[in-house]
Amino acid sequence: MPSEKVRSKKSLAQRLALKSRIAKETLSEFLGTYIMIVLGCGSIAQAVLSRGHAGGIITINVGFAMAVVMAIYVTGGVSGGHINPAVSFAMCVFGRMEWFKFPFYVGAQFLGAFFGAATVFGVYYDGLMAFADGQLLTVGENATAFIFATYPAPFVSLLNAFMDQVVSTMFLLLIVFAIFDSRNLGVPRGLEPVVIGFLIIVLASSLGLNSGCAMNPARDLSPRLFTALAGWGSEVFTVGNSFWWIPVVGPMIGALLGGLIYIVFIEMHHSNPNSEVKTKPSEDKFEKHELSVVM
Repeated sequence: MPSEKVRSKKSLAQRLALKSRIAKETLSEFLGTYIMIVLGCGSIAQAVLSRGHAGGIITINVGFAMAVVMAIYVTGGVSGGHINPAVSFAMCVFGRMEWFKFPFYVGAQFLGAFFGAATVFGVYYDGLMAFADGQLLTVGENATAFIFATYPAPFVSLLNAFMDQVVSTMFLLLIVFAIFDSRNLGVPRGLEPVVIGFLIIVLASSLGLNSGCAMNPARDLSPRLFTALAGWGSEVFTVGNSFWWIPVVGPMIGALLGGLIYIVFIEMHHSNPNSEVKTKPSEDKFEKHELSVVM
């Protein structure tokens, strides 16, 4: 009897297991983006709703970066842990991923971010209701919409905000390409997500003042859409001279520039690998797979 139960359990697990590779990767990207938003936006919610008593800029920057690290550790071995449409786009353009996967990855990322925002809203519902006497505000000292999406500082023009998103995402992809370049210094296997976490901390600490350093269309647009539906209203799309499109378009351009700059300035000038010390086949395979990993 026990052996029959074990066989039946294995059989059930096998029946439930996805057989399609793209289905596995799509589910992985959904989960990874969901994790990033829940833990990342959750760190913002804790700081904002406690009015700084349970967090601040340091806990937000570190919390969001570590949220990315945890998301990559969960999903990196399955889908590469992109959790960012800009990253998926750059990977396709530079031949790191097949184009047919792009809509599946991006759809999963946007959906995961939407449900992540919904989860943060549910977890902190009472806090949100108590924060401004039940009002869900987009601007002002009692605003809470920026828990979920980024908004520009009052002094920032649309052009400056656009440049901000292009430049920050450019550095993100440029350095990620370096991290996974086996013919550069590289990073010890398994520690790549941690180094990416440090990268996000330095980007948020150096380029986050103007508009929050989103660098990720899914991370920004899906939670913004959720807030519009959850009670903040259409103002989330009109505030800041209709800023909403900048964290969507800017990162896509920045990702392309970052990958291109690394390839033109560094990667294409590597010596012929046949004349240098060759890496092991298993290492080559790992590099090709893991190069896709990032926020």
